[in-house]
Amino acid sequence: MEVRIGIKHSPRELSFETESSAEELRALIENAVAGDASLVALADAKGRQYLVDTESIAYVELGGEGGRKVGFIS
Repeated sequence: MEVRIGIKHSPRELSFETESSAEELRALIENAVAGDASLVALADAKGRQYLVDTESIAYVELGGEGGRKVGFIS
């Protein structure tokens, strides 16, 4: 699934593919923002970790399940 996170005061967004479901990600992010957590930890499909400041999140876009990709992928 593709995830896009908009960061306040930044023209760029954080975008990555993950193995987690939309429900898991939504619950994780909602709990982090609603609670006292200053960071939310997310992992992509390649095992990389992303730590995002919960107060800096402008929006989260949860895409559908990733389809087949064509071309060169690193």
